[in-house]
Amino acid sequence: MKKDIQIPEVTDLFMAVVKEHNDAFRTDDWNVYIINNKSVDLEMVLIVSNGFDTVDRTSTMRHKIERLPANSYAKVELIQQELFKLHNEFKVSFFTKNQLLDKTFIFKQNTINDVSLKMIPQLNKKGILKK
Repeated sequence: MKKDIQIPEVTDLFMAVVKEHNDAFRTDDWNVYIINNKSVDLEMVLIVSNGFDTVDRTSTMRHKIERLPANSYAKVELIQQELFKLHNEFKVSFFTKNQLLDKTFIFKQNTINDVSLKMIPQLNKKGILKK
């Protein structure tokens, strides 16, 4: 029975952690974005995030985006630098063409840092991109 279930691969969906200057607080903040590079809108996007390692686990954060248009992006959350020592996981579920799809993105321990920043064309900002 399980062999008969077809689970489609999710493509053209990315998560990015971007370092941005916050003018209001005069700080450099790290923000998480979701990028929809698909030619179709995503509906009812649910993002569940947490950080973990063998000893520690953060609380679970949940975010909802009603509609993420085709070829667009949205800011999901602010992430604190103290969490970079953990694996940071983002589980994304969404509907497209009346089908429920999901994908998990993991930023491994200590991979979010200034040295790893690269230009992300979709955002026109420097950050770390997960495919």
